[in-house]
Amino acid sequence: MTVAVGNLRTLILNADMQPLSWAPLSVCNWQDAFVAVHQERVIQVKTYEDVEVHSATQSFEVPAVVALKRYRKRKKVAFTRYNVFLRDEFCCQYCGKRFPAKELTFDHVIPRSRGGESSWTNIVACCSADNLRKGNLTPQQVGLKLRRKPYAPSPHELDNIARRLPRPKPELHQTWMDFLYWDSELDS
Repeated sequence: MTVAVGNLRTLILNADMQPLSWAPLSVCNWQDAFVAVHQERVIQVKTYEDVEVHSATQSFEVPAVVALKRYRKRKKVAFTRYNVFLRDEFCCQYCGKRFPAKELTFDHVIPRSRGGESSWTNIVACCSADNLRKGNLTPQQVGLKLRRKPYAPSPHELDNIARRLPRPKPELHQTWMDFLYWDSELDS
């Protein structure tokens, strides 16, 4: 049986067999993983069943999961729009409702016009209605209360949040499941 390899991706694990990152999930295209395996930069942990690629004289399995040879510690989290939304669990920090990323904005708790910085400790996820209501004022001036004080998350904190959030099943290949949820509580 031949399976198309076109859009297959490879899960990247750290040397401790945990995903290198959950936020976003550490994946790459299978071609990059294939090259890394053959250059012996990573260890091939699992391959896609019934999927092969061919050269003129050889057949090769396609890596589904690879692991780094040495543990890579992530030191800090990039200050990005997505990571702010993830830290705040895609919830408006004023009304508490969860929104898709495309329906969220970010808000400067202390407005920039009043000296507020664009930093982890001054930006929160916010719905459009509350952002419009707040405008160029402080939350106290318009009667809004922050659900949680903004902070700079560690990579570990963001990964834990990302693991709790629902993920569309088509995004996760069945081959990866043992490596994504191996330390989760078992269903009874």
